[in-house]
Amino acid sequence: MVSQVETPVFDSKRSPNLRVEGLVQVFTSPHRSFFTSVMAQALRIASQGTPVLIVQFLKGGIRQGHDRPIQLSQHLDWLRCDIPRCIDTPQLDDEELRSLQDLWQHTQDMVHQGRYDLVVLDELSLAIGFGFVPEAEVLDFLKQRPSHVDVILTGPDMSPAILDIADQITELRRSHQP
Repeated sequence: MVSQVETPVFDSKRSPNLRVEGLVQVFTSPHRSFFTSVMAQALRIASQGTPVLIVQFLKGGIRQGHDRPIQLSQHLDWLRCDIPRCIDTPQLDDEELRSLQDLWQHTQDMVHQGRYDLVVLDELSLAIGFGFVPEAEVLDFLKQRPSHVDVILTGPDMSPAILDIADQITELRRSHQP
């Protein structure tokens, strides 16, 4: 059985007053185990024909890098740093820091080119908190992205400045201790 998803085409000339604005969504939790729900959302949206980019800033270990994206489905590209480990400390060597900064620059370039309608920036709050990605650049990126692009930011301790511009904030917490 073969199925094909047809992506609807929006004609702004026929409907100039109808504009779809992208949202900034924040998923935050003191625990680092909630990415599954964000990934499920990204896969669902990509399976409907919407171009999706997932960027995991602090994950490495699979020799991926921004120049070797993994395509999880026809419309979902997944990027990680080209480093041999996952980052869990603010101490990086020069090569690791360069890889992370290259990934951030590549992400910005892809979004500004309009290649994706949903962009997931996983653990971006930690990358900001560790000082790898300047918060001011993230705020500029969010303000200057194409207006139709939805952005999902994840991570613990999201900064108040990012929370202030978010359209939706989802805080995941445990209701009881095991």
